[in-house]
Amino acid sequence: MRSTLTLALLFCLAATQAHAATPKEDIGKVVDAFQKAIITHDGKGLEAMFLPKGGAWIDVMDDASFAIIKAQKPDAMRMHTADYKPFCDFVGSTDKRIEEKFSNVRIEADDNVGMVFFDYVFLMEGQPTNHGVETWQMVRTDGGWKIGSMMYSVSLDKPKK
Repeated sequence: MRSTLTLALLFCLAATQAHAATPKEDIGKVVDAFQKAIITHDGKGLEAMFLPKGGAWIDVMDDASFAIIKAQKPDAMRMHTADYKPFCDFVGSTDKRIEEKFSNVRIEADDNVGMVFFDYVFLMEGQPTNHGVETWQMVRTDGGWKIGSMMYSVSLDKPKK
């Protein structure tokens, strides 16, 4: 009886330790690491969170923000497509205090693909510069979860005097 109880306890302990994180938990860790990389100016770490090729980076300005930019630069476009590298370079090289705060984070995933959707505010020197909603499409790779594409809306914030 005693050996059966010991064996049962060992089995329960092994099963508890073998618990793997769910895809949502793993993606949540990427979300947290993304925010930390911005705060710590870790551009290379941020870059490693993206698929190295084939991804998309798209931003779209709201009407009021687009009107402000268009008045300053008549050939401005409402939507921009690019990739993640210029942002990662900025994060790694700026001497300004920067942060991106996320709220209302929602994650959906199966074992191989996932989607993150959240509200964001980008801060520079503690002041909001823009805000909107952001979505990431993610894939599970041999190196962990990676951002395959990112789309976000941009609403410019008025500088505080």
